[in-house]
Amino acid sequence: MTTHHDIHGHVGHERAAGPDIALAKLLELDGEVLASYYAELTGLLAELSDPAPARILDLGSGPGTGSFALARRFPAAHVTAVDISAQMLHRLRKQAFAYGFADRVGTVEANIDEPWTERGEGGPYDLIWAAAFLHHVADPARTFARAFEQLRPGGLIAVTEMDFFPRYLREDPGVGRPGLEARLHAATNTQPPHEWTEQLRAAGFTLEERRPFEIRLDRTEAGPSLNAYAQGALAKLRSHATDVLEADLAALDALLDDTRPHGVAHRDDLRVRTTRTTWIARRP
Repeated sequence: MTTHHDIHGHVGHERAAGPDIALAKLLELDGEVLASYYAELTGLLAELSDPAPARILDLGSGPGTGSFALARRFPAAHVTAVDISAQMLHRLRKQAFAYGFADRVGTVEANIDEPWTERGEGGPYDLIWAAAFLHHVADPARTFARAFEQLRPGGLIAVTEMDFFPRYLREDPGVGRPGLEARLHAATNTQPPHEWTEQLRAAGFTLEERRPFEIRLDRTEAGPSLNAYAQGALAKLRSHATDVLEADLAALDALLDDTRPHGVAHRDDLRVRTTRTTWIARRP
């Protein structure tokens, strides 16, 4: 198995067979549970932006996790969220209305690998955001070149990748053999980490920061959505976990079973552990 999986599974160049409600909910939970991380990252962007961005482009927005974090950080900005999934954008618009962002967060349903006619209508942009998305596109170099064209001089692009899928369980989860989560990750996350430094420079950008964010949240810090977040993420991991021991799959199924006493839905010992790296570059 050679699949590199991530929470942000919306695809930039292939239309999904149908709406993926479970993925959209997982992405929304990502924003809730990792709110402190999003606040830290957008705070860094605020420090590097001069002046504060007024026009922001969110590439591969999904249901709007990044769009809403940016809208909160930059209250005078308008965010254009682009995704290929109509279902994702439908959820985004509903959430934007609920959060009071309907007049500041717009949507464009589009394939990033096709010409950027509609994407350019709101530009030039002051900030382009692409979270766990660029590795999905057919030609990242071309996408970086197009992003460069859409930014104003002095504008920023922020590209984030998940270094590894989040982990939630203790070493011995009480089901199966200890080390279950580590073995599942080793079997499914087989691709090397993404690295965008040289491609950004080749497109003409000047790199400002390459910042790894070590995310370590206990139950109190993660909030009440942690159990649902962990269950959704482990279920997604389960869908990729084909080349692992049957005993480990059985243990994972038991953890995903709401009726089991050790089920993830009921546990009070979960923690979030992951690392995400962000490249922040400027158009000279």
